[in-house]
Amino acid sequence: MGVVATGIKEEIAQLNVDEISPGMTALALSLARSVDASAKNPAAKAVAARELRVVMKELRALAPVGEEGDVVDDIARQREKRREEARSRRSG
Repeated sequence: MGVVATGIKEEIAQLNVDEISPGMTALALSLARSVDASAKNPAAKAVAARELRVVMKELRALAPVGEEGDVVDDIARQREKRREEARSRRSG
């Protein structure tokens, strides 16, 4: 497996979309292998890369929202930290 295919496989695993859209994930992996294999044909590589970008954009949109680690969680943590600092200043 080439560099692009390995990277795409890892990203798909992180996105957790294999069960949601198995056909699209298979297509993404196939396109990634095509990008890796078409080193001697720049036109074919460009076409496969363009299509891979489109498929990955769709897969990213299908990815379930994570329970932790998003912007809202970051804001909530910052807010709680400020509240704790305010409480400690009031206490002494």
